[in-house]
Amino acid sequence: MSHSHSHGHDGGHGHDHGGDGHNHSDDIDPALQFLLYNCIDLNKVVTLNEAQPQSGQAILEKTWAQRLNADPELASCTDEQLLIHVPFTGQVRLYSILIRTSPTSSAPKTLKIFLNREDLDFDAASELAATQEFDLSQTSEVQQIPVKRALFNTTQKLTLFFPDNFGEGEEEVTRISYLGFKGEYMKLNKEPVNFLYEAAANPGDHQPMIGTKTGFSSGV
Repeated sequence: MSHSHSHGHDGGHGHDHGGDGHNHSDDIDPALQFLLYNCIDLNKVVTLNEAQPQSGQAILEKTWAQRLNADPELASCTDEQLLIHVPFTGQVRLYSILIRTSPTSSAPKTLKIFLNREDLDFDAASELAATQEFDLSQTSEVQQIPVKRALFNTTQKLTLFFPDNFGEGEEEVTRISYLGFKGEYMKLNKEPVNFLYEAAANPGDHQPMIGTKTGFSSGV
């Protein structure tokens, strides 16, 4: 496909490094009910510069149990950049992004995310300030990347832009094998329902909160 845009991006971005946010898979498990897997409008996912048609959609279709499967995989086509438009079926409060890449030079290095935009191409995503921007790790473990929740309380669409990889210009293919999201789902025009927040392991220690029907562990 035609895919022309400028390169030579400056590496001196002011990123959120995430620090301890890049948790191991075992740390993510206790709150699987907050995975937004079933809340993505998969038929409307659009991925630019994908080598295999629908491969962006395919990695979003992977369940948590399939997160370590090598295939399907999203790989870039004409250069290292990827851009994915992800619409949700309702409104979500986004907590974090889950991604699995690899320890190779094809692992994406930077992630820029934009809120509620569906009009971005590579040029616009390169030039505009992102809602939030992150440095990614070069690892085969699932990275959990916490977002600034106050910025993503009314998420209906996310655009994820991967401008570069760890190849430092020597690797033209960027590869991603798993992509997921964690948060709270709210159907549009519906009143929120009460749910219990489990503040500790003690099942008798509950506080009512507004949000969804299920609780989650304080380990996330």
